[in-house]
Amino acid sequence: MIKKLHQMGLRSSHMYTAGALSIAVSFGTWFLSRNVERAGLDRADRWGIFIGEWAPTCFALGVALRMEETHREIGEPEMGVYDEAERARARTPAGI
Repeated sequence: MIKKLHQMGLRSSHMYTAGALSIAVSFGTWFLSRNVERAGLDRADRWGIFIGEWAPTCFALGVALRMEETHREIGEPEMGVYDEAERARARTPAGI
């Protein structure tokens, strides 16, 4: 999945930016919900937490994309070595 996202043009810097924006939007929605809506503090907290949960996901995807970029920069071979090992393991009977 990460490789496909990288091929589609998504870069780690995009995801790091999205994570930082998620934190800012989380605070903004909490503040606006608390001060504008009459639903109360509980609803404002739920909105802030809901959007705030996006940040770790964005940062994790940013790290994964950075690893993909780094592997491409240093010219590491594709996962072919691991694919060959997996095929050999599939032919081996269980318990041996």
